Amino acid sequence: MTGQVWGTNTLGGYMYSLNLSKELRNAVQPLVKFRQFCDAKDATQQGKNKGDKFHWNIYSDAATQGTTLPENQVMPETNFTITQGELTITEMGNSVPFSEKLDNLSEHPVKEVINKVLKNDAKKAFDIAAHAQFNATPLWVAPTSGTSTTAVTLTTNGATATVNNVAMGKDHIKAISDLMKERNIPAYQGDDYMCIGHPSTFRTFKNDLESIHQYTDTGFGMIMNGEIGRYEGVRFVEQTNIAKETWSNGKSNWAFFFGEDTVAEAIACPEEIRGKIPTDYGRSKGIAWYYLGGFGIVHTDAAQARVVKWSSQS
Repeated sequence: MTGQVWGTNTLGGYMYSLNLSKELRNAVQPLVKFRQFCDAKDATQQGKNKGDKFHWNIYSDAATQGTTLPENQVMPETNFTITQGELTITEMGNSVPFSEKLDNLSEHPVKEVINKVLKNDAKKAFDIAAHAQFNATPLWVAPTSGTSTTAVTLTTNGATATVNNVAMGKDHIKAISDLMKERNIPAYQGDDYMCIGHPSTFRTFKNDLESIHQYTDTGFGMIMNGEIGRYEGVRFVEQTNIAKETWSNGKSNWAFFFGEDTVAEAIACPEEIRGKIPTDYGRSKGIAWYYLGGFGIVHTDAAQARVVKWSSQS
C-alpha cells in the first residue's frame, strides 16, 4: 500500500524505536496568512445542492453626480449598474493511509501524528489558493525607472515593464499609501490598509524606521497572524507560505497592499478531518482532510480593484 507502513523505517518503523522520545516533533510550519484576509461572510449562503458557481453583485456609483437643485428645476434622475463576480466551488483535500500493523505496534499515536501533518498541509493549501486570487489583481506598482527610492509607477493591466532594482523602503510605502487613498480604496480596518510579504522584503524598510520610532505594533483591537507593526496607515504582515518570485536581483520581492473587500471565499463544506472506512478486513486504514469551496478575487475592474502588488518584470 502507499502511505505509512511498519516495514519501512522512514514511513513508520521509526515510530517505535528503542528509547524513542515521547515528544512529538514536526517540521517547521507557518501559520495561515493570506486566507485570513478573505471575506467569507456570505459563504454560508452557498450551501450544498446549489451548483458549483458562487456569485456576488457589485454595484456602481450613481451614473450622474448629484448637485445643487434650483427651485424651479425638476429633481434629476439617474441610475447605477450591477455587475457580477463569480468563482467556482471545487474540492480540496489530501490523505495519509496507514496499516493496522503500524497502528498497533507504534509507540507514537499514529492518528494524532497524521492529524497534525494533515492540518498543516491544509493550511498551506488554503494560503496557496487565496494567494493565487490576490495575485490576479490588475493593479501593480514598481519603483519609477526601477531605481527610484521615493516614487512608484502604477500599471492597471496586471503586469509591469519595470525591472524592480531597489529594496522597498519607507518612502515607497508613503507613495503606495497615498496612491491607494487617492483611488478611494476603502481601508481594511479603521483607517488602516494591510500589506503582506516576506520578512526579507520588509528588512530595509524596518531598518529605515528603527531610528525614528515610527513603527508601532500596539493599540489594535485585532492583531492578525504574522502582524509585525504599522506605518503610514499600513499594517504589515510577514508570511513564508508562498515562495518568492524569480526577480532579476535579490533586492526585493513581491508584496501585496490592500484594503477592504479583497478575495471572496465560498464554503460549501468547511474543512474537516475524515477517517477512511477500513478495507482489507480492517488492515488498511487512512485519514484525510477535505474541503468543498473556492476563492475568487472580488474586483477585477482596475477602477474598483482593492489590491496593489509591489512588483517587477521578472
